[in-house]
Amino acid sequence: MILILLSGLFLALCLFAALHDVNRLTIPNWLNLTLAGLFVPAALVSGLPLEILGGHLLVAGLAFLIAFGLFAFRIFGGGDAKMIPAVVLWMGPAAALPFVYWMAIIGGACSLLLVVARRSVPVTSVPGFMRAPFEPKAGVPYGVAIAGGALMAGAASPLLAGIYEAIGLVG
Repeated sequence: MILILLSGLFLALCLFAALHDVNRLTIPNWLNLTLAGLFVPAALVSGLPLEILGGHLLVAGLAFLIAFGLFAFRIFGGGDAKMIPAVVLWMGPAAALPFVYWMAIIGGACSLLLVVARRSVPVTSVPGFMRAPFEPKAGVPYGVAIAGGALMAGAASPLLAGIYEAIGLVG
């Protein structure tokens, strides 16, 4: 039960990060630290073997290296580069590739939508709470893609599968 609550909080915070990114084009450090920090109590109550939890740490470390390499080349923002390893920490080896797949699909769709919208919708007609990404030369709120990837791939993660089963999304 505690793991389901922690999983629900993790997914809710992912959604909050996406909304914050749309609103301000940033993901706060405290939020990324909280996402990663929630892994510790979840790992303690999960009952998973240490080898599996070690795999989670290993893929998160790899995600950290890749995300910060992409940040160094200005492909990702700093908040995105911190959120990706925090989410991959929860995904673990079983869900890391599905997460990256869905993150890329959703990120591409968001980018395409923004390109079209920036050319066809006046910025002044976009509601204020989501106007930032529609400004000329603004970045893409990739927190939306990261959160979407987490939601789509979460059922494959041993730490998150329980919440998907509890709400009836998987058998």
